[in-house]
Amino acid sequence: MAKPEQQATVTTTVDRLIHEPARLAIMTNLFVVESANATYLLQQTGLTWGNLGSHLIKLEEAGYVDVVKGYNGRKPETTVSLTDKGRDALLGYRGQLLEALAPLAGD
Repeated sequence: MAKPEQQATVTTTVDRLIHEPARLAIMTNLFVVESANATYLLQQTGLTWGNLGSHLIKLEEAGYVDVVKGYNGRKPETTVSLTDKGRDALLGYRGQLLEALAPLAGD
C-alpha cells in the first residue's frame, strides 16, 4: 500500500485541468491531428455539444487550444487545434503521471 505522502504527491503534481477525463480525451485527440472540427471531436470523445463546448472554453482560457468559428459554405463550423502551450502541457502531464506511478513499478 502506498504511503500517505506518496498518495498526496499523485493528486497534487498532475495538471488538474488536463486530468479531467473529457478534457484529456479532447487533448489526446488533438495531439495526433493538426486540427479538428467539433463534429469530429464529438464522435471521438462521446461528449454532448454542451459538454464539449464547456470543456473547450476551459482549455481555450488556459491557452491549451485555439477555437476558430467560421463557415464551410453556409454551414457554421468550429475548428479546434492544440496550441504549442497545450502540446507542452500534455507532454508535461504525461511525465507527471509516469513519475507519480513509478512507485507502483517497484522502482
